[in-house]
Amino acid sequence: MITYQFISALSDAAPQSHLIAAASCTYLPETALVAEMRESASIADTRFGCAPFARITLLPDALWQDSLSEGLLTALRPLLASPASPELILDVTDIDDVVLAQVLRFLFNQAHRLSDLKLKQTDESAVRLTHITALCLPEQQAKLEGIFRQQQAIARGMVAARRLADIPSDRCTPQFVVEEAQRLCAAFPALRCEVLNEKAIAEQGLGLLHAVGKGATCPPRLLALHYDGVNDGPVRCYVGKGITFDTGGLWLKEGAGMYTMKYDMCGAANVMGLMLTIAELAMPVRIMGVLALAENAIGPDAMQPGTVATACNGTTVEINNTDAEGRLVLADAIAWASQRHPQARYIIDMATLTGAVVKALGYELSGLMTQDEPLRAALTLAGKQSGDEVWSLPLDARLKKQTDSAIADLCNTPTNNAAISASAAWLLHHFCPPTIPWAHLDISGTALWRENGRSVASGRPIPLLVEHLLGDI
Repeated sequence: MITYQFISALSDAAPQSHLIAAASCTYLPETALVAEMRESASIADTRFGCAPFARITLLPDALWQDSLSEGLLTALRPLLASPASPELILDVTDIDDVVLAQVLRFLFNQAHRLSDLKLKQTDESAVRLTHITALCLPEQQAKLEGIFRQQQAIARGMVAARRLADIPSDRCTPQFVVEEAQRLCAAFPALRCEVLNEKAIAEQGLGLLHAVGKGATCPPRLLALHYDGVNDGPVRCYVGKGITFDTGGLWLKEGAGMYTMKYDMCGAANVMGLMLTIAELAMPVRIMGVLALAENAIGPDAMQPGTVATACNGTTVEINNTDAEGRLVLADAIAWASQRHPQARYIIDMATLTGAVVKALGYELSGLMTQDEPLRAALTLAGKQSGDEVWSLPLDARLKKQTDSAIADLCNTPTNNAAISASAAWLLHHFCPPTIPWAHLDISGTALWRENGRSVASGRPIPLLVEHLLGDI
């Protein structure tokens, strides 16, 4: 765990720390080295002649106020890839609140790296960040203590989600996810787990989840995480797509498209991480998180194009593309959640659902689709406040023809290959009663962090959802 403290004078910092500050910071020592570093128009960094520090990095003042392009994070990533010291001093005397939240989440997320999975021989003696010292004004400390505590809890949830998502799919099966969630939730008395195995899934009529998972040797699961921070009040529901590996089924993906498909369960992993954060912050709310877990595999029992399956709300769906499986498991989970809590305050689902949303919005924005305007406004605002932003895509009856089927109530993909992301959301909206506000987050672009041609789980949109929840209590 990465710890933190606050100081108002650099003399109180641990020796041999890495000092990162704005170029104009007035707390810096008045030395010839610092004076020369201040003259730089870009990043000024040194490990020489900077005693009592192990390293000094001065970053342009503008970066500390830039929440839009994440300029400060971009500068910090290479610095923290190989830390000079386990102790970091961060200048927070003059920093934008959103930038601070982004930076703190990044720093606390250093608690997890791929090497922690122990699947690769690594240098165990390598330096890791273990402590953050915040340089602040005395009058800032009370406010900062709340921000640090909140962002540390958010980061812990993100780390739990990232660790789970990064595990290779031959290990991270639906049952493995269940057992990992049970292990992590055991630390919080307010959290409890409810599990539906493949028999219960069939008995309760979750025909879409069953159809997706029945082709795999690892059977599907539905995992509900219940949090009771108060004894009564409306239940807020979160639903996550948990395809532990997606071959595309009989609609087989090409090899390049299949490589990162262990991450097709990031939605479910993020629901789990969100629940852990909520429990750590002891929020006074009632929450249910639903993880729809299945492997979309090829086998004698795999669903076939043209299959008609029935969801737990009685809606039939023609499966005309077995590689559009995520919306099927989500549809059943949304319907199941709405039946468990027909008076739910809202249902928000999240999924690495469509590559089309990446083409539309890139890697920085999650796609938001909803017909509930107050929920849209609240999520959009929470995105701006947290630095984990969303962008709305249309969702109305003009998409109806995209899910028309001649043989069933709905088909799972449009035959014209148009408006893929919004069409998927239009399918999903049929499974949430109109009396419950519902929103869909397509996180295909944001659920992963991509760097140097490699992808790892990011833990988004946990920051967005925590910020939204804090504003809704």
